[in-house]
Amino acid sequence: MALPLQLQVVNKCSELDVSLVGFASADSWNEPVFDPWVPEQFRPRAIYPETNTVIVIGIPVSLPVLETSPSIFYHELYKTVNTLLDLSSFRISIMLNELGYPSIALPRDGYGSISVLKENPAAFFSHRHAAFLAGLGNFGVNNMILTPGYGPRVRFTSVFTNAKIRGGEIMHMPLCTRCMRCVTICPVNALQEEDYPAGITDKKTCTARSEDLSKHYISPCGFCIKVCPVGEDRKRFSREQPGIYDESNPEYSEYHKAWEHARSYGAK
Repeated sequence: MALPLQLQVVNKCSELDVSLVGFASADSWNEPVFDPWVPEQFRPRAIYPETNTVIVIGIPVSLPVLETSPSIFYHELYKTVNTLLDLSSFRISIMLNELGYPSIALPRDGYGSISVLKENPAAFFSHRHAAFLAGLGNFGVNNMILTPGYGPRVRFTSVFTNAKIRGGEIMHMPLCTRCMRCVTICPVNALQEEDYPAGITDKKTCTARSEDLSKHYISPCGFCIKVCPVGEDRKRFSREQPGIYDESNPEYSEYHKAWEHARSYGAK
């Protein structure tokens, strides 16, 4: 007897070492959850009219590598995670197509380049909102999706399929602790203290910093996600003390020296 389709997708994700997977009905985009909501042209059926279900997959970014940011170390990890997301979503779509369910994989980004994003600060589809509707997490003050396992240290992408798969439940209990560490550490003051979507990121300022870092091959910034206290990965890597990111604190000097070593390589 064939396994239920949802379980086949979950098993495929396990095979591909994809840590997070969720499902959201395409209909859920038509029921605004907060204001402003996702404009109609950015919803799944505006991109692929046959969509019945959006499958969202997530791969975490390793916290000890992220802590070296901005660095060539984090820059290369970020590229690796993006590549794995693209390959994994494509392979999931192949499986679904072979099972008789027309499906397409979306790129993890949809804006071309940082210079393009600077002029038009939006991708053609928001994987963050898809992850939210699939019940994988909810928004923090840093405008990122926070997850129980990894906080905001997850990259997402999506697969659109005409298969009808039961969607997850939205996670209504906020994961964000409103500690404001992300707001305080932002080097360009691009974040506000209000909850999302009221406190939306100053995208052009944030993008300008990324553009500058990319010239030196040490983008993205990553500050607002490395200091977030949410996520079981903090326990896994023994990173539960916020003072570790105060690089004037001698108690954590061995970590600071390690990060500085990584930051010393690559372009300046």
